[in-house]
Amino acid sequence: MSSAPLTAAATVAGSLPHPFDDAMVLEPAGEHRYLGRTTEAYWNMIGPFGGITAATLLQAALQHPQRLGDPISLTVNFAGPIAEGPFEIEARPTRTNRSTQHWSFELRQGDAVATTGSAVFAVRRETWACGEAVRPEAPAADTVPAMAGFAPVRWLKAYDMRPVRGAKPTAEAGTEHPDSVTRFWLRDQPARTPDFAAVAAWCDSFYPRIFLKRAGFVPAGTVSLTTYFHTDAATLAALGDSHVLASAQAQVFRQGYFDQSAQIWSAGGELLATSNQIVYYKE
Repeated sequence: MSSAPLTAAATVAGSLPHPFDDAMVLEPAGEHRYLGRTTEAYWNMIGPFGGITAATLLQAALQHPQRLGDPISLTVNFAGPIAEGPFEIEARPTRTNRSTQHWSFELRQGDAVATTGSAVFAVRRETWACGEAVRPEAPAADTVPAMAGFAPVRWLKAYDMRPVRGAKPTAEAGTEHPDSVTRFWLRDQPARTPDFAAVAAWCDSFYPRIFLKRAGFVPAGTVSLTTYFHTDAATLAALGDSHVLASAQAQVFRQGYFDQSAQIWSAGGELLATSNQIVYYKE
């Protein structure tokens, strides 16, 4: 893998690119191959924020010349740590049907595979539609103050988070919180009109549910994350720079792993995406 630095995203009218667009820069490096690099704005404690890794894998398919349609699902498996610096992504369409397309991903650093994944893209069409899920009640985003610093990680500064419930543990450390529900209004910081890659990152914008349930920090990390997209590009573009309502909850903590389900809602009550992940924890 080449370690040559990549050119940052193009500037617009003399201004710097949005940090998210800068993180999404991928340089074609042969058939199905792209070169990328980690960015400081989305750094977590010991590696990049998992949401930005998921978004970058999806971006490789989104800009692939053989892409068909828009993403309807994305699964990312965090196989090992990603070090600061360059990486290589292989994004390969494994099968293309008339209206669906299946993808496989690998992110490598040196000789090691750090992340694997898969995705399904589809050509959407107008059909009968019905939604059973209901957006949780929440005060308007502009009436909720932004969340103060919660943890010493850089990626949190990349988002405007306005907590409605479960912003951070409030019980005495080591005691059990009644539930693991967190809800907050969310948008990129600076504000940015979302695309599918941004939504993929949003779905991993919650701290691990065990932090809230056990009211304190324990070693934890996502092992596998699956996101389902319930919207199209036009709907995302129409959101502009408005906030979305993000909600997450665990269902069970057991034998070193817990699940985490999440929903991303528009302010108008449209369900944009859902996700499920399995998370490792250690006590």
